[in-house]
Amino acid sequence: MTRSAQYVTVDVFTHQRFGGNPLAVFTDARALSDREMQSLAAEMNYSETTFVLPPADPANSARVRIFNRTAEMPFAGHPNVGTGCVLAALGRDTGGVLRFEELAGLVEVRIARDARGAIAGAHIAAPQPLSTGADLPVDAVAACAGIDARDLVLRAHPPRIASVGLPFCVVEVTADALTRAAPDLAAFRRLATAFDEPPDRLSLHLYARVEDTAPTRLRARMFAPLSGTVEDPATGSANAALAAFLLSLGREPEAQFEIAQGVEMGRPSLLLASARRTADGIRATVGGGCVQVLRGEALLD
Repeated sequence: MTRSAQYVTVDVFTHQRFGGNPLAVFTDARALSDREMQSLAAEMNYSETTFVLPPADPANSARVRIFNRTAEMPFAGHPNVGTGCVLAALGRDTGGVLRFEELAGLVEVRIARDARGAIAGAHIAAPQPLSTGADLPVDAVAACAGIDARDLVLRAHPPRIASVGLPFCVVEVTADALTRAAPDLAAFRRLATAFDEPPDRLSLHLYARVEDTAPTRLRARMFAPLSGTVEDPATGSANAALAAFLLSLGREPEAQFEIAQGVEMGRPSLLLASARRTADGIRATVGGGCVQVLRGEALLD
């Protein structure tokens, strides 16, 4: 008898199908091995695929495992938003809230509904407070992005590792350079040799300021070619880290950001990120829309 696994795909951080960041959600992964999960994620060929399992603590909604094309991830943004919307559509939320057990910690998902009560999207709280790591060399980072070192904006900060559950190198660039940027795989490999994290964790998150209003408007692009994601159309974990990191540079108690991503890929996305100071550090949330696209069955034997 052929084993199979059901999945749903959604487009995340958009209200329009075929925009945003696609995600596959396997809603019952109890019969899947680690190897099968990784193989299915590679087969789906999205930036991430999620697998839903029963929680270790019954007070939580689910245990969620996240795989990119090559490895399991401790946390990611759009997989949590998308998985939350899929499970809420199955009636598995409690008062519009889900709590997911993940490698990086517990992730809370709050479901948003439209005026008719239909699921419209979700917001998630990143599992960890902001942590920052090394500053990376300007010339090497510019080479990775296929731009000149003079295109980097260094007034506020150098290229720096920031994380709220998953690390990214956060880099401010000019608006023109953001449009021109193109990842250079050889340069990524060279920089990875001096990087303390595994090579597939070397992710470059470029941003440019659009307008310093409230909320602050930004444009962003994320490159992670060593993990198989040449460019990502919408990266919740990176933009949550960016929001927390930018708040850390000043003294304000909180900040809100509207971040456009995926435009250059033809998959426009809008992410709403916020950060606030708390007793245990700077905490971030990120959210946006979500639309179901496909339902299917993966054949395993």
